[in-house]
Amino acid sequence: MSAAKQNIHIIAGPTASGKSARAIELAQQKDGVIINCDSVQLYDGLPLLTAQPTEEDKGKVPHRLYGALHPNDICSAGNWCEIVKPVIEEVLESGQSPIITGGTGLYIKALMEGLSPIPDIPENIRQTAIQKQKELGNPAFHAELEKRDPVMAQRLHPSNTARLVRAWEVLEATGKSLSEWQAQDKEAPPENWNFEVEIIMPEREELYKRCNDRFIQMLEMGALEEVAALGQKVENGEVESHVPLTKALGFNHLREYQHGNISKDEAITASQGETRRYAKRQVTWFRNQL
Repeated sequence: MSAAKQNIHIIAGPTASGKSARAIELAQQKDGVIINCDSVQLYDGLPLLTAQPTEEDKGKVPHRLYGALHPNDICSAGNWCEIVKPVIEEVLESGQSPIITGGTGLYIKALMEGLSPIPDIPENIRQTAIQKQKELGNPAFHAELEKRDPVMAQRLHPSNTARLVRAWEVLEATGKSLSEWQAQDKEAPPENWNFEVEIIMPEREELYKRCNDRFIQMLEMGALEEVAALGQKVENGEVESHVPLTKALGFNHLREYQHGNISKDEAITASQGETRRYAKRQVTWFRNQL
């Protein structure tokens, strides 16, 4: 007898599309637990600017993996899968419904299609790789990787910290390029996991309006203050300057305003434009990949 099918709901789509509201609605219907699959919402430090669930939302249904990582932690699709699978199992064992929600398509694809069977990386090797990247900075770290693993260095952009560190740690731990591991057959998720995918895709004009309006709401709720607080931690050396969280939509434009380099209106307009362009790229990705 095969194990009974276990439904895992996935609600995906571009930023500001209304995924979170739909996830709450579904969780209330199905005794669900919402599990984050947004790469910046994983981090603690900018809950407003990254549109993490409010305390009111968290009071309606359980939410997991929001603000769960320190900004200096590095998380790839593979790392996220390692983190999320035990959470999914725990939710299923409790008799509740896992509802995976977010806009990071690579995480969703990795969960549904599986990843190449890369051995577990010892924590000391991972930490050494992270430390080396911090000491060298991305351009020099990428150059070092290119000497040892030209295939992966060719594939990776020098600014993609998580993937650079991943390539380095795999090479260190296994003696083989990540490209060799990726060429192997993928390890599929458990056979009894049944993914039910819902893509939230508003019309373009509506989506862009939602992007613009939500950014203003974030500022009204106090996003400027949390940007200043994280910026101070960067300046103090508590948070690395090139971590994923500092690439959150609007962060750098708001910092430019706080430093007196541009006006508040210019920062808002630039941030809204950045958000719309990101949403457009997400729409294209979801249409082609899922």
